[in-house]
Amino acid sequence: MAVTYPLASDSGAAPAAAESATQSQSAALSAPSATPAFSPLYQQIKALLLQSLEAGEWKSGAAIPSEQELAARYKVSQGTVRKAIDELSIDNLLVRRQGKGTFVATHAERQVQYRFLKLVPEDGDASSQGPAQRQIIDCKRARASADVARGLGLRPGDAVLQVRRVLSFGNKPTILEDIWLPGTPFKGLTAERLRNDNGPMYALFEREFGVRMVRAEEKIRAVLPDATQVELLGVTSSTPLLSVERIAYTYKDAPIEMRQCLYLTHTHYYRNELH
Repeated sequence: MAVTYPLASDSGAAPAAAESATQSQSAALSAPSATPAFSPLYQQIKALLLQSLEAGEWKSGAAIPSEQELAARYKVSQGTVRKAIDELSIDNLLVRRQGKGTFVATHAERQVQYRFLKLVPEDGDASSQGPAQRQIIDCKRARASADVARGLGLRPGDAVLQVRRVLSFGNKPTILEDIWLPGTPFKGLTAERLRNDNGPMYALFEREFGVRMVRAEEKIRAVLPDATQVELLGVTSSTPLLSVERIAYTYKDAPIEMRQCLYLTHTHYYRNELH
């Protein structure tokens, strides 16, 4: 049975109710520390859709109900639902497909899987070079250092999973990644499991562990490699590398992955779009 939620109406109110509401709002706004009491209706619908996504009501890659069905569910207009879906599409949480409906975005899709990979070849984009050849160097349980604990919102010494891998393009090592994941959500993740999966790592996280990366923050600086990094990337100790430190977040701005990437930029460059 569909669950309905009481919301502010977007079809108008009775005159008496409207007058009462206006008087209440005027009184509230006249208070010294007044703040708006209500968010726009489409924002309320967006929040409810987010709750359903967070709860796993609609899985990654699955279709969500139509705008008409959602409008009936929440007792609002289709236009209000459409605006909420538009915002979630801009946030890369939903994907509209012409003639098919709206789907939960997934990192398994080609247009989404390169969303967080900003290193592109000089003569194309991330998708044009094809998938990277991946070498899993290590995948082990560890205790969170102070830096890792701070990045993941854990306590120092909490269990984490540490992954190291090399990504190559055209059989040339290009990216060295050190990845830290909180231990509990990724219980059961092993080096063998990573080696046996041919898709994007974030798609594996969605499919096998129910964890979706929805946004990320990065810090970038230029560095020189240490002895281990020289060996893994096949460079010299004087080769400049681009260091990208990323914190990826799941729903509710919960940090779920810390990643340090070292990029070789002889044949690639870091590309970002600013809006």
